[in-house]
Amino acid sequence: MKITDVISLLGGLGLFLYGMQMMSNGLEAAAGNRMKKILEKLTANRFLGVLVGAGITAAIQSSSATTVMVVGFVNSGMMTLSQAVWIIMGANIGTTITGQLIALDIGALAPLFAFIGVALIVFVKKEKIHHYGKIIAGLGILFIGMDMMSASMMPLRESEAFISMMTKFSNPVLGILAGAVFTAVIQSSSASVGILQALAGSGVIGLSQAVYVLFGQNIGTCITAVLASIGTSRSAKRTTIIHLLFNIIGTSIFTIICILTPFAAFVETLSPANVSAQIANMHTIFNITTTLILLPFGTYLAKIATKILPDMPEEKNDFMHLEYIHPIIPIENRGETKIGLSAIAITAIKNELLRMTEMTKENVALSFDAVSRGSTSLLSDVREREEYIDYLNKEISKYISRILVKETNPKDSQYMSALFKVCGNLERIGDHAVNICEYTTMIEEKQISFSKEVIGEIALMQETCLKALTLIEGLEKNGGSVYDVEKIEQQIDDMTESFRKNQINRMQSGKCSDEGCVLYSEMLTDFERIGDHILNVGQEIALGATE
Repeated sequence: MKITDVISLLGGLGLFLYGMQMMSNGLEAAAGNRMKKILEKLTANRFLGVLVGAGITAAIQSSSATTVMVVGFVNSGMMTLSQAVWIIMGANIGTTITGQLIALDIGALAPLFAFIGVALIVFVKKEKIHHYGKIIAGLGILFIGMDMMSASMMPLRESEAFISMMTKFSNPVLGILAGAVFTAVIQSSSASVGILQALAGSGVIGLSQAVYVLFGQNIGTCITAVLASIGTSRSAKRTTIIHLLFNIIGTSIFTIICILTPFAAFVETLSPANVSAQIANMHTIFNITTTLILLPFGTYLAKIATKILPDMPEEKNDFMHLEYIHPIIPIENRGETKIGLSAIAITAIKNELLRMTEMTKENVALSFDAVSRGSTSLLSDVREREEYIDYLNKEISKYISRILVKETNPKDSQYMSALFKVCGNLERIGDHAVNICEYTTMIEEKQISFSKEVIGEIALMQETCLKALTLIEGLEKNGGSVYDVEKIEQQIDDMTESFRKNQINRMQSGKCSDEGCVLYSEMLTDFERIGDHILNVGQEIALGATE
């Protein structure tokens, strides 16, 4: 094998992987956050879940990408572990489409696909068409790379050393190990199966030598999901365990079958003149049969994963942390596993903002209580929670900034920009809550007391703020109309004006001290500003959801 053949092999592999990346990016940009809605509707039923997993994987030509996406969905709370089982099963079926397409030898049409895709990107101005162009061009580039790899391996037919090495893979243990390690290194079962088909197509090996390598490739593809689960929730880690269990069980079953029966020889008879098709057929049979065998036991796989990785209540974090946002490395750093990033990110951000809103709501409630009591006893609690709110604001904002750099879908980009502004406004509401609570220091020092009328007004302010924040929580969860928020913000403005007039009347009648008047006036300003920021939050959520 000459140096030019090695260069051609590496170039072909590069084009193959880049083609998959283009397809994944194009699908992500075209689908965006709609992926979430599709999955929510279809994954409740196990059969539909399998079909969805197969369909998405067939479209992006990567079971690793689909599985990483599912890990992210489970981690962000979009999907339950039981729903994830069906998607993973379907992903293993969908990944076989690449091998079948290679076996059909549509490589002759690859340049045409590449031309059509590039033409759509270059000559059509509509951005949405560009996304579809990427998908088509990626498919063409993928098969151009496949043809390059196959051609570069032709000289290996004459290499006795290489052929001798290949025959050793007919040993089940060595074959499975070789397939698993190679696939784990390049993190793409589609690519590794494609290389195996290229070897077979060049006449270097037959199905009898390739079958155990093929089984090992199904295990090796799990490495991407394992890497994706680093730093995620325990439920997300269980998703990768299910993926491993599926492929290990399938490999065990088929290895025993191939050792004890002439099953490989039977598969050869299905397409005797095409070794590449034999490998594709075995790959398809492996994944469809394993899915059919394990389909009735999907919920048990989830239970086994939970047994292997049980809940650990004692590990609950008492320190400041992000509950739903986790650094999913393969999703953020590898373009080919980017599919579903928008849906994962938006769901995780919304869940963190709900936590932040709940903390802000609690601080607002405690601050008004503290002023009504005239005691600083709640101040340390409020300040501590405010530090947590500040932490969430900083970390959520940093995460949104990183995601926005990678986001290609305009609508999702607009929505995440809106959530960025929501985060800042929630932090400002928290600041005003702390301001109100800190007035208790002056109340104690100056021994200020409020009349029943003022205590009643403070109670109304507290009630109105909490009602408004509850409306915000509803918008964060479900989106929808901002009308009720606008209405209550106007109510806050009207109350502020009314309470200021009441204060002036008390001042004129000598019913309040100078210190009390100044403090209450500042408090009304904070109350009004809280209303303004609540309105900002409502408007941003509504705007982001409708753009």
